[in-house]
Amino acid sequence: MTDAPNPLPPVKKQLIVFDFDWSLADQDSDRWVHEALCPRLRRKMKELKPTMQFTDLCAMLLRELHDVEGKTEEEIKAAMRLMPFHPGMKRGVQNLKAAASPETTFFLLSNSNTVYIDTILEHQGLTNIFDEIVTNPAHFEKDGTLNVSRRVPAEAQVQHTCKVGCSANMCKGEELDAFLSRHGGYEAFDRIMYVGDGGNDFCPVLRLRKGQDVAFVRRYRGLEKRIKEEGGVKCGIRWWAGAWEMEGLLDEARAA
Repeated sequence: MTDAPNPLPPVKKQLIVFDFDWSLADQDSDRWVHEALCPRLRRKMKELKPTMQFTDLCAMLLRELHDVEGKTEEEIKAAMRLMPFHPGMKRGVQNLKAAASPETTFFLLSNSNTVYIDTILEHQGLTNIFDEIVTNPAHFEKDGTLNVSRRVPAEAQVQHTCKVGCSANMCKGEELDAFLSRHGGYEAFDRIMYVGDGGNDFCPVLRLRKGQDVAFVRRYRGLEKRIKEEGGVKCGIRWWAGAWEMEGLLDEARAA
């Protein structure tokens, strides 16, 4: 584990990968929906989390949010529009996207779902930022129930093969590799930057290259804990705690 150069060196072509919850956004969307609309279900989520696959748990609680609590599609979307999203993060992302140099590809890789992400990005005016988004599929049923399912279905013949501890619904490391295979491989980018906070971001960060790539790691959360306890990370690391600090790192990537 080594600190990345400060400031970042200049490159011609780079990829930036964002986790969503507590990384791009300043909250956790799966938890926020219940905190905003039904704290009883938020408490139930906390109680049941050790006993169920998390995407399945979210799906079950969303059915209860509709069937028992009567919450509608518009109420769920309104809650997402209220979810904290730091203006500094928004500025940093928009400025990096608008920069003529270096050429930057944007990839969003998240264990949230398409409805939450699409609603929040639209509300924040960030719909056109990402070249690709990989997350759990979701849609509203005709009766208003939000149906969320795993990125890798439980019944799929081929499951992911992660040995690092990714959840059954998705291996973020395999998804990063698959994205890169669709876009020319690791060698297509002079630098890959990964913005993450949680333990499930550890697997993709392990795949980043020494001397080229950078992990922007949010302090005091699961990713920092795994890096320090398990080791094996080859890329450089830059640390951040508040989203206002992340704006400065994004500006470095733009100026580099």
